[in-house]
Amino acid sequence: MTESLPDTYSQLTLKRRPEGLVSPDDFELVEVPLPDLADGEALVRPVYLGMDATVRTWLNRGEGYLPAVEIGEVVRCAGVGTVVASKAAHWSVGDSVLCLPGWSEYLVTKEGPFTSPTPMPDGADMLSALSVFGATGVAAYMGLLEIGNPQAGETVVVSAAAGATGSVAGQIAKIMGCRVVGIAGSDEKCAWVVDELGFDACINHRTQDVARRLKELCPERIDVYFDNVGGAILDAVLKGLNMHGRVVLCGAISTYNDSGRPGGPSNYVELIAKRGRMEGFIAYDYWDRFGECIAQLSTWAAEDRLRWRQRLVSTVWIRFTTGFCGLSVSGLGLGPHAVSNSVQRSSTSQPMVAPGRAARIEVTAGKACRMSPIAPNRAIRIFAIPSFSTTRWWSGL
Repeated sequence: MTESLPDTYSQLTLKRRPEGLVSPDDFELVEVPLPDLADGEALVRPVYLGMDATVRTWLNRGEGYLPAVEIGEVVRCAGVGTVVASKAAHWSVGDSVLCLPGWSEYLVTKEGPFTSPTPMPDGADMLSALSVFGATGVAAYMGLLEIGNPQAGETVVVSAAAGATGSVAGQIAKIMGCRVVGIAGSDEKCAWVVDELGFDACINHRTQDVARRLKELCPERIDVYFDNVGGAILDAVLKGLNMHGRVVLCGAISTYNDSGRPGGPSNYVELIAKRGRMEGFIAYDYWDRFGECIAQLSTWAAEDRLRWRQRLVSTVWIRFTTGFCGLSVSGLGLGPHAVSNSVQRSSTSQPMVAPGRAARIEVTAGKACRMSPIAPNRAIRIFAIPSFSTTRWWSGL
């Protein structure tokens, strides 16, 4: 059954570039007309929107693998949703797809790089498709296996080990027969990656001397380092690199709030002495291999060799930026997190639930209810995947 579509819909746009941690004043809620579709286009209603740490980098000036979000543009992010109207041969109403919808109730999409929606993996629910079977899972898979190239018996260290990408990368390293040491930002996170995900050990970088602990836990030195944080932790790992060690640069979340140019690693000369290699990448380098990655990740998940955790937090559009900025205050980084959102006009800017508290509340017109996309105050659930357990970028995390 085709759903009734509104004449207008809501978007959150970038009002100004954040300085340090983002704040609600950096964004603006706007109402725009729903456009008519041209041939080859489809209309997608996002159900979950991803909030990876990379979203923070897109709010800054400067060049990157994708252009910076401009002032007045919809904040970019990954998402998963449902096709609700189509004039495209490859997409039918009711299809579930992965896409880059941004913080918006609807997305007009067409075939092309970064604009063409990707079919949902077979048997995957929407949350899993956006996390472990989405870009974060692909980043872990391709970064570790293609660049890190871990061999059975080697030692692999993973920073932000309790995050969406790090937690998957560490589990893949275990599947490859490696000894895996994680680095995370709390005892709770360390316990989770060791007790539930099977890491051999984990270092709490907030309470322990990382360099000393790496020396104790990696007596044969470090063969592969999967880096999500950069900064001082990267420096500490470089000091313990093994001969022909490989450093996989996936992220640098310890620097994302810096207003100036981040400093380089002082121990980079270790790469010379150890004949090491340090290489950066992004998941979308492997766009043509997403199917391969997702198929293998799905197989490991079905065999219970790959585990993850998801949490939902409730908020509403008008309060969304407050919830977004406050979500990380608790420092949660245990895999993917979700923010459940709906459009609700309100004069208050207080989040509906305490930051970081798990909840699954779908709100329309101020009442808890089932999703109702055709209701006067349309509902949308926002899915967050913070792959950061070492630093904070939206008032925390």
